[in-house]
Amino acid sequence: MANHNSRHTIILLQNSPNRATRTFMDYDSIGQAMDGICGLYERKLKEINPSLRNLSYDIADLYNFIDGLADMSALVYEHSMNAYLPYDRLWIKQKAFSHLKRLANGSR
Repeated sequence: MANHNSRHTIILLQNSPNRATRTFMDYDSIGQAMDGICGLYERKLKEINPSLRNLSYDIADLYNFIDGLADMSALVYEHSMNAYLPYDRLWIKQKAFSHLKRLANGSR
């Protein structure tokens, strides 16, 4: 069975109702994809508060960011099926939560 961490993951997102804001990011694993989503949010926080040195936010702030996007979904490679499976915003939020929990507990 393939390791959960080695599943190629594509995050599809649209920042605003304008379809021209559609983009995607791809990662080697679900964990890296969650890091990427957190990084997106952190860059947005820095844009809003450029003088802030230390960023801190909680899971509710990250959820609001994800919910505030016009669209966000994930495609995760499933080795056994040799195909990408689609996952919705709720799945992304659940994965982001467990990912941040692991980081908070110090296991990278």
